[in-house]
Amino acid sequence: MSEKKKELDNKKELDKKTILDIVNNYQDNAEALVKELYFKVEHGSTIGTYREGIWKEMFEQIIPKKFVIEQSVFIIDAKGRVSKEVDLAIFDNNFTPYIFRYKNLKFLPIEAVAVVVECKSTSMNKKVLQEWEMAIKELKTANKACARMAAKIVRTGDGFAATPTQTATRPLRILCYLSEDKIKIEDEIKSENKTERECLNFDITIQAIKEKKIEGKKAEKGRLKITFSNEFENLQDWYKSLNHVDEAAYEGKIDEGEVLQNIKLNEYTVHKGKNKEPISLLSFNLQLNQLLVILNNPVLFPNKSYAEMFNDKCREEK
Repeated sequence: MSEKKKELDNKKELDKKTILDIVNNYQDNAEALVKELYFKVEHGSTIGTYREGIWKEMFEQIIPKKFVIEQSVFIIDAKGRVSKEVDLAIFDNNFTPYIFRYKNLKFLPIEAVAVVVECKSTSMNKKVLQEWEMAIKELKTANKACARMAAKIVRTGDGFAATPTQTATRPLRILCYLSEDKIKIEDEIKSENKTERECLNFDITIQAIKEKKIEGKKAEKGRLKITFSNEFENLQDWYKSLNHVDEAAYEGKIDEGEVLQNIKLNEYTVHKGKNKEPISLLSFNLQLNQLLVILNNPVLFPNKSYAEMFNDKCREEK
């Protein structure tokens, strides 16, 4: 074997080892994260804030730097509607301002928000979760906006057309929780003629499953179980749901995203070994960032719509 061939073979082996080290690191990170989430301290409500911080660190490892992650925020829209408190909000603040920010009190406009995360520890009340979801779903992006683009001035609303690839956006809704939480994410409702299903409408659920020690057997390591909504069959479905929330209002004058219809999110899952064990955190990194690229926040910020809303509320004051 020539020296050059030997050198190339060594380089291939080193490259392969590096890639496998990255995969193993993701597995180790997921296991360490679960251990931290189950760490017990007797400090009342502070444990919830502590766990939110751990989930925040997980997202910080995989979210591009263009996004900011804030804890404990409220989200507002140009109709004056305000969400319930959001544990974690992932948003783009390059072009979109805070509506209000003073110390730990933060109000973000819905137009900037790409992801909202609800973090639950040892108690999960379905009614509370549904109310939280509804408060997010009620918020709507406005479209009275104008901005200078590379080629021209763009204006939307007041008779001007919305961008066909993005008419009205919404954030991804993520639920992070621990396996000791006793709740059915999906309940069966039996009626006379059929069995219907009532679901919590989160796009993604991330369950931290505790290490399981079984006597006489090898312990099952702590892991993350990440589940995506089965409402969306392909990336086209995700694209339309995130970028064209009120599709009917635009009478079909939108880009349907047909080039995405044959791509499924599960194709982004990374597997390892003969048993094809999924590497959950690495897979989630690739899947979440693909969805963020499709959403590609922010929409043009409707400063005028917010000015009108504040003026309306001020006129209503007696």
